[in-house]
Amino acid sequence: MQETDIRLVVLDMAGTTVADGGLVERAFEAAAAELGVEPGSADHARKLDHVRATMGESKISVFRHLFGDEGLARRANAAFEDAYGDLVDAGLIAPVPGARETIEELTGSGRTVVLTTGFSRATQDAVLAALGWRDLVPLTLCPADAGGRGRPFPDMVLEAFVRTGAAQDVRQVAVAGDTSYDVLSGLRAGAGVVAGVRTGAHGDAEFRAAGATHVLDSVAALPALLTGAR
Repeated sequence: MQETDIRLVVLDMAGTTVADGGLVERAFEAAAAELGVEPGSADHARKLDHVRATMGESKISVFRHLFGDEGLARRANAAFEDAYGDLVDAGLIAPVPGARETIEELTGSGRTVVLTTGFSRATQDAVLAALGWRDLVPLTLCPADAGGRGRPFPDMVLEAFVRTGAAQDVRQVAVAGDTSYDVLSGLRAGAGVVAGVRTGAHGDAEFRAAGATHVLDSVAALPALLTGAR
């Protein structure tokens, strides 16, 4: 199946279509403080390294790994989401250059676009509202919308496939994101195009190791890929 057969495009938000300037790490500081992790300590450094390595994964899953207790993980996640939401409200996010135009071009060509995130629904909605993107796409998904499992599981991609009915075959789905977890979720869902983009957390080595079919400078290069122009 060729790239030109793609009918459904599933795009990550932070780092792929949304530039947040490292707000994830800033929000992590609030979560770490809530759990009493001492700034500058070896424990803090190890936890921050894990957050960086797992960009794209469902945030509650990250905190479950870091703290090993459901109650602690939920406290950390709540603090993280509150802090990230406050930073969003302060106007510290913006679209990745060309992202809105890319989405409009993809939908204008008859394809369906779905936006996904590892954040909670409340945080996702806050980001969409801040950017004026509430009506930009017909469907947005967070892990809770797909049974609670975020990336690297394929659930959100498959949920988009089922809910939209835009494609008849999972190979008619394209997935793009800035982390290896985006790539893994797309591959596990059977997507025909799984692209890593260089505007966020991970780079070429991580994308290739994860099995990306393509690596792009940004999401703005996706329409040309899907029309067969290289």
